[in-house]
Formats: sequence, structure tokens, C-alpha cells
Amino acid sequence: MRSTIIIATGLVCRALGHGDHDASQKPMVDEDASWITKHMAEEHHISDFDASSFFVLHDYDADGHWEAEEILRTYGLMDESNKDVPQSRRDKIERDLLQLLDTDEDGYVTRDEFVAFIESGKTLPDMGTGPGHHGDDEYEYEIHHWEKYHDENTRLEDLTHPEDIEHFKKHEQLEDEEERLEKLDKMAIVEDNIPSKFRRGV
Repeated sequence: MRSTIIIATGLVCRALGHGDHDASQKPMVDEDASWITKHMAEEHHISDFDASSFFVLHDYDADGHWEAEEILRTYGLMDESNKDVPQSRRDKIERDLLQLLDTDEDGYVTRDEFVAFIESGKTLPDMGTGPGHHGDDEYEYEIHHWEKYHDENTRLEDLTHPEDIEHFKKHEQLEDEEERLEKLDKMAIVEDNIPSKFRRGV
């Protein structure tokens, strides 16, 4: 619970550090804007970007390539919100996007390939998987909930939305698990790891 309070306090401090801005910070985009424009507004609160910066931002391991997993992550397919998307649909999305972007068919997309794709007047298609949630829990909570409903004036007792409760409940569960693992590390022998037929008194 102590670390949960520290995290909540940290979010309040981060809001203070962000200064004074509107409730969500999200740039306004036209309803008919491209998926890539909506993604950058919704997920990153960025409206001014080019193909190269988009590529680098989504090259999660910074190796200069987009592997299939990185493309799927950009489309939110590693996020809990898309956990029910069947594997067959994921495979089709992967194939379709690589077919669009991977012009030399080597199994990944380079920055040059992506920039050439965008400069030819094309854009990433909307694959029906939402705006592309691909941050960790902290990032997603902050950008999609905290910045929308809370600000620098939020007190700990104001964090009563279902999203707040769920978020801090996860922190408490992680804290409990860490404490359990610490206790196990201190034990000379972990009885649960011994097959039952070898335990005393069984």
C-alpha cells in the first residue's frame, strides 16, 4: 500500500511538472484523419511529425528495423484491449502490413522503406484494432485516464474512478508478489519446490 501511495503522489507531481494545459492534452484531429494521425494524437499527443520520426518512435528495440512483432505492437495487438483478437486475424494483419511496407521482402521494414512508403502518398491503414495502445500500464493509465480526469489539484482521496481503483489494485498485487518472492529468497529451502513424495511427514 505504501508504494501505491508513492506512485499516486508521483502522478500528482508529474501533473505539476507538465504545467498548465487542457484536460487531455490530445491534439484535435479531423474525424476523417488517417489512422497514423489519430494514433499519434491519441497515443502520443503529437500532431507534428514526419515519417522518419514516426518510424524511430515505433522501433521499440532501436535496431533500425520494424520486425513483425513491433508492427503488431504499434497496432495495439500486444495490449490487453485486443486480447480477444484471434491469432488468424493477427496473422492476416501481419501479412498485409508486411506486404505493404516490406518492399524487398526480407521479413522486416527499414526506415528507408517506411519513409519511401509515406513519401509515395500512402499511409498506414486502419486495421480495426483501435488507436494502437502500445505503452506499459503506467503510460496507458496516465495518457488515457489521468490526463483526462485528473490534474495537479487531484488529491489521493479523489482517485475513486474504476480506472484508478483497478490501476492501484494492480500495484498492490505486484507489491504483494514482490514481498512473497523476497520471503522465498530468504528461505534456505522452499518446501513448495520439493515434490510431495520427498517431503517429511507426507
